[in-house]
Amino acid sequence: MSVDNPAHQHATRPSEPGARGSGPRVLVAGASIAGPALAHWLRRWGAEVTVVERAPVLRPGGQAVDARGVAKEVIRRMGLDAAVRAARTDTAGAYTVDADGNVLETYRADDHGGDGFIAEIEILRGDLSQVLYDDTHDGVEYLFGDRIAELAQDADGVDVVFAGGDRRRFDLVVGADGLHSALRALVFGPHEEFIRHLGHVLAFYSVPNEFQLDRWLIDYQESGRSAGLRPVPDTTRAMAMFSFPAGNFDVDYRDVEAQKRLLRERMAGFGWLTQDILAHLDDAPDFYLDQVAQVVMDRWSSGRVVLLGDAAFSSSPLSGAGTGLALVGAYLLAGELAAAGWDPEAGFAAYETRMRSFVEANQEIGRLNARSREVAGPDAEPSVDFTGEWFTELIERAINGVELPDYTGVPDSAGQPITSSATP
Repeated sequence: MSVDNPAHQHATRPSEPGARGSGPRVLVAGASIAGPALAHWLRRWGAEVTVVERAPVLRPGGQAVDARGVAKEVIRRMGLDAAVRAARTDTAGAYTVDADGNVLETYRADDHGGDGFIAEIEILRGDLSQVLYDDTHDGVEYLFGDRIAELAQDADGVDVVFAGGDRRRFDLVVGADGLHSALRALVFGPHEEFIRHLGHVLAFYSVPNEFQLDRWLIDYQESGRSAGLRPVPDTTRAMAMFSFPAGNFDVDYRDVEAQKRLLRERMAGFGWLTQDILAHLDDAPDFYLDQVAQVVMDRWSSGRVVLLGDAAFSSSPLSGAGTGLALVGAYLLAGELAAAGWDPEAGFAAYETRMRSFVEANQEIGRLNARSREVAGPDAEPSVDFTGEWFTELIERAINGVELPDYTGVPDSAGQPITSSATP
């Protein structure tokens, strides 16, 4: 099922007959990955959930995202393993190539038990968002084409004014609205206080598959820049990917035409198939460009407001872990709140305690990968040695370095077991 109505989508409310309405009223900002994943668990623990999304509909396509290690376990506990696997890109692996297309290195999707460079579970961001929406829309209220304009909290709740004019009161508010989180700016302060640029820009968009791309990603890198193509479920299309260094990124992330001009300028003269791929830029229906950045915060909550996913702890696309952090964070945030009897101070503190080290490991990988793309020069940091035992240990901590409690003592409104043996 897809969302195609630009009006507010009002799903079954938990307070209606047959649904559990004794839990708190929770407002979640953002309907990409973290928001709907959190809605799944909040609803399962008995909360009454509303998700508000600025976009008029779910955004399709987007970059390929991965689930590794404990994130795959969270998907299993959600009962969504089959649905997620059915929507995978089914990428067999990746080749790095030279300017003439000769293969330099090969990475396979089954390397490292499916948790390698190309993950066993790789799915377009929009497809995973759709799976999560389909799973939750019957028991969660979705408001598309709206956003939080104002909020004021007191000891007992949060009063919210929506841009569309509605005024409502909630027990808790969660910001799952991404790197440029409007809720974070509203409650915690300006973006520049928390966003850390890693010196690169990424861009991607879909193109006709006139490049004989099969099930293999192809990547060409030179002098700090890269161009690539990756398969998508629609074999008549492919996803183009670019990256280039940019220490002072000052293009408005909503000004698409300016972004396209920047991409053309920075990739001018780049070899391989780059210019043929750029020829499709003006026809791209899903162009995206943004800085490679992380969000670093001392705390992820303030009173009855808490942040989740990229809004709280973006690790950057260079970590390959943003989706995993969102899924694991959603599970732990909902579980710890329910285990704390919905007390925000205790629940938010436990969520942060469990997640912090896991987040830091993944952010470190993002920073190391950014450094590895730097062009050698007098001011460049020493190159990273990825062969040491320290890096193997860091990877393990980033993939599996967080405990997933079963929360067996917490009443489950759906009557389903929340254990590692849960079946789809």
